[in-house]
Amino acid sequence: MGHRIKRAEQELTAAKHAALRPFKINVPQYTVLLALMLEPGLSGAALARRGMVTPQTMSSVLSTLEGRGLVERRPHPIHSHILEARLTRSGGALIRRADEAVAEVEKVLADCFGPDEAATFQAQLDRCSKALSGWKPADGK
Repeated sequence: MGHRIKRAEQELTAAKHAALRPFKINVPQYTVLLALMLEPGLSGAALARRGMVTPQTMSSVLSTLEGRGLVERRPHPIHSHILEARLTRSGGALIRRADEAVAEVEKVLADCFGPDEAATFQAQLDRCSKALSGWKPADGK
C-alpha cells in the first residue's frame, strides 16, 4: 500500500514539475511562493515545516528565490534574529500564474474520481495519515 501511495505522489510531483517548467520554478519553490502568498511573513523554519524539508534545504530554496527577485527577507519587527519572507511584486505575479498551471494538474487528478469517490478517497488518505502519525515501534522490536 505504501509503495502505491509513494508512486502516486511521485507521478503527481512529476506532473507539477512539468507544469511549473515554463515558470522556471520547481515544486519546492512553488510551495514556498504559495505559502507566502497565503501567509506573508513566514520564517524559514515555518516554511521548512510546511514544505516538509530541512531548514538547510529551505535556506537554499529561499536564497534562490531571493536571488531571482521573487522573495525578500527582512528581520522580524520584534525578534530581529528571525527573518520574515515575503513575496515581491514579481513573485506575486509569478505564483498566481504558476498556481493556475498546478490547478490543471490537480484537476486531472480530481477528474479520476466521481464526486463521491473523491471525498471517500480523501477521507481514506486522512485516515492513513492519522493511523501513522506518531507511530513508534514497540519496545524490544
